[in-house]
Formats: sequence, C-alpha cells, structure tokens
Amino acid sequence: MKEGIHPNYREVLFVDLSIDFKFVTRSTIQTKETAEYNGKTYPLAKIEVSSESHPFYTGQQKIMDTAGRVEKFNKKFGMRATAKAAK
Repeated sequence: MKEGIHPNYREVLFVDLSIDFKFVTRSTIQTKETAEYNGKTYPLAKIEVSSESHPFYTGQQKIMDTAGRVEKFNKKFGMRATAKAAK
C-alpha cells in the first residue's frame, strides 16, 4: 500500500444512544471525541440505531397493511403476476 493516501483504519468505540449499547469495531470514521471502554481509550462514534435497538433485528418490527393494499394489488395484477412467474 502507498503511504499517505489511505484513511486511518483503527478500532473505534460505537455507542448506541437509544439503549446505551457499546461495541468496538474497526473503522475509518473521523471522530472528535474519545471514550474509555474496558480500560482502553478509543475514538468515539455516537449512533442512534444499532442491531441491538433496531426493530427488525429485535423482532419488534410490525408490518401493517393499511387499506388492504396487498389485496388491491393482487386483485388488479394477481393473474398477470402469476402468469409471468410461471414462464
């Protein structure tokens, strides 16, 4: 690798602010703050959502079909969609 052209790839502490979940991973993100974690000082990146708090990963996601849109689509395009899939 050439010197001076690549971003600084280092360990960074990410903090999920919604549930105070912390994890360390390697990143090139630029940060101005630092924080202590497990006795070591890391650059700090604050995030609002992580896999620990996102509804998709926690199983809390709800799919709502408002006004019967799926049924309306199937009624309008159901036969065409199944005919194209069979080809």
